[in-house]
Amino acid sequence: MRLPLRSPTLLVPFLALAAFSATAAPSCSDEPSLDCVPGPSEQLLIPRDGGHDHGGHNHHAQPLTELKEDELPQTPPSYFWLDIKEPPADEKRYPGLMGLHALCMSLAFFGALPIGIALRSVKHAWHGVTVILFYTFIVLGLSSSALYRKLTPELYEGNKHGSQGYFFLACAVALSVLDVFSQILRLVTYVRAIRSGEDRFSFKTLWNYVILDRDEHLTGAETEYTNLVLEEPEELDDAELKAKDVEDEPLHVRRARIVEPIRTDIEMHQQDDHDETAQWANDVHRHRRTVSYPHSAASERTLFGAHSPQRSNDSLHEDEPVYPWQGKSKREVLRFVGRATFAVCERILVFAGFMQVVSGVVVYTGACRGGLINACLAHLIKGGIFWCYGLVTFARFLGSFSELGWAWNRAPRHHGKYPTAEFVESLVIFLYGISNTWMERFGANPGDPYTTKQMQHISIAVMFWFAGLVGMGIESKRIRRWLAAGATSAVPPSSRSQEAVAEPPSYVGSFNPFPALCIGITGAAMSAHFQTYLFQVQIHMVWGYLLSGFAVMRCLTYFFLWLGPPRSILPSRPPTEALASFLLACGGLEFMFSTEELTIAAMRQGHDDVMMFLNVGVAITCLAFCWTLFIVSFKGWLKSRHQVHMKFHGSV
Repeated sequence: MRLPLRSPTLLVPFLALAAFSATAAPSCSDEPSLDCVPGPSEQLLIPRDGGHDHGGHNHHAQPLTELKEDELPQTPPSYFWLDIKEPPADEKRYPGLMGLHALCMSLAFFGALPIGIALRSVKHAWHGVTVILFYTFIVLGLSSSALYRKLTPELYEGNKHGSQGYFFLACAVALSVLDVFSQILRLVTYVRAIRSGEDRFSFKTLWNYVILDRDEHLTGAETEYTNLVLEEPEELDDAELKAKDVEDEPLHVRRARIVEPIRTDIEMHQQDDHDETAQWANDVHRHRRTVSYPHSAASERTLFGAHSPQRSNDSLHEDEPVYPWQGKSKREVLRFVGRATFAVCERILVFAGFMQVVSGVVVYTGACRGGLINACLAHLIKGGIFWCYGLVTFARFLGSFSELGWAWNRAPRHHGKYPTAEFVESLVIFLYGISNTWMERFGANPGDPYTTKQMQHISIAVMFWFAGLVGMGIESKRIRRWLAAGATSAVPPSSRSQEAVAEPPSYVGSFNPFPALCIGITGAAMSAHFQTYLFQVQIHMVWGYLLSGFAVMRCLTYFFLWLGPPRSILPSRPPTEALASFLLACGGLEFMFSTEELTIAAMRQGHDDVMMFLNVGVAITCLAFCWTLFIVSFKGWLKSRHQVHMKFHGSV
C-alpha cells in the first residue's frame, strides 16, 4: 500500500511538529533529567573514531605539527636502542652477533635459495651445492641468534619471529626431504631396469638420471614411479624460428601477419602428410559457404588445416580442452599438480624470507606492541603485499613467466590454455578483500558501533572483494563464450558455416583493468586519509600517489598493447610496466614506513622529512630491482647455455 504523500500540503503538519519539538526540547547541558535521554537515532552520533583523542579522527580538525608527548604511550626499551643508540655503560652489548644473524639469513633466503631455484630449472649439477650453502647459512644464522639471546636479556616478550622462522625452516626441510625421496624412487627404478635387462649400468646414466633427473627414457620410470620434483618445460631440441623472407612486403602487411610458433623439424615432417588433405577440405568448404564473414590473419584460425591463422586465447570453440591438463589421465593430472605445488612452495620461501626480515626488524626495534599491534600489522602486511607484487611485476617485465605468456608475450606452447596473469592478480585481490573485510574489526569489543575509520577500511576491502571477483569472471573463458553468445546467436542458422568466426586482434591478450583499478583507487583514497599529525598525512600522500601512478602506468600498458597486441613468444617489455612495477614496489615500501610508531619516532628524533623517507624507499627499491635483475638474468643465462641456438628475425 502506497502512502498518500504526493501533495506538498500533507507535509506541512509534519514540518510544524518537527519545528516545535526542536524549539521545545530542553538543553542537555543543564541538570540531567529524563528529558535529556537520547533517542535511538542519537545513539549513533558517536565520535568518528571511537571517542579517543590521540589516534582518533576528527575530519574537521587540522593535523598537528608538534608532538603531544603527554598523549603518547611510553616506549619501552628495545634491542636497537640499547645496542646502537644508547648502549649502557655498565652492560656489554653484542650487536655484531645480531648483524651476523641477519647477514647469514639474508644470504640463505635471498642468495642461495633463488640461485638454487634457477639451477634446478636447468637441472644443473651445482644445484646440490646451493642446497648445502643454504643450510650452512641457516645453521650459522641460528647459532648467532641463539648466542645473542643467551647473552642478552629478553626485551620483547611474546614475539613470534622465532616460531615463524622455524615454521618456514620446517617447510624448507620438507621440500628437501621430498627432493631426496624422489631421488630414491629414481634409484629404485634404475636398479629394477638393470635387473630386468632393460638397461645396462653406466655411471653417466646413474648421474644424469638419478642425481640430476635429466634423462627419463627408462621404461620403468614411466610405468612404476613418477618424479615428485618440478621439472621446467624442456627446451625444444633441434628447433629454430621459421622465418619468412618478408623484407619486400609492405609494413602494414608484415604487422598484420602473426608470428608463427616455434616448430621442430620432426613436427613439420609429421604435418606434411596432413597438409594436402587439409588444403582440400578448406577448398571444398569455401565452395559450400553461403555467407562470407571477414577474416583476419592476426586473429582467426579455420577449423581445417594447421597453417591457417591461430585462434586467440579467447577461442569460442568448446570441442577441445580449455587447459593443458584437461583430457589427461588422473595420474598425469596428479603429477602436474604435484610439480606445480612444489614449484610454488619453493618460490614462496623467498617471500617468506622477506616476512622474516620484516618481523625481525619489528622485534629488534621494539615496534608493534600493546594497543598499536593491529594498526602496525595492517601497514606492514598490506605494504609488504604491494612490495612483493611490485617485484613480481618487474620480473614479468624482464621476462619471467614467459613460458606461460605472462611476460606480455604469446606463450610458446599451449597459448591461451594457461590462466592469465590478470586472473591470478584478480584472485589475489579477491582473497585480499574477502579476508580484510572481517579483520578490520580486530580489537573491537562485541556490540561496539562501527567507527568512520573502520568503515573506510572495510569499504576498501569490499571493493577488493567484488572487483577481484569481476576480474576473475572477465578472465574466465567459459563466461567469455557466454558473453559472445549474443552476437553468434544473431546469425541465422541457415547462414552459419563451419568456419570459425573472425575474432578481434585484441583477443590474443588480456586487458583487464580491475586489478589496477583497485590499487589506484586505494592509493587515491589513502592519500586523503586523515591523520593526527601533518607528517603522517604527508607520508600517506606519498605512497597513495605512488599506488595511483601504478594504476595509470598499467592502464597505459593496456592502451598500447590494445593498439598492437603481442605477436611474438619473446617478452615485449613495455616501458610503462617498468615504471608501474617501480611505483608499486616503492609505494608498498612507503606504506610500511607510514606506521604510527615509525613516524612518531622520526618526529622525536628530528627526522620527520618527507624527502628523506621517499629517498630511502627509492634506494631500497632500486637495490631490490638490481637483485631481481640478477636472478632473472642468471636463470636466462643458464637456459641459454642448455638449449640449442635459435635464430630470430626482425618483425618490422
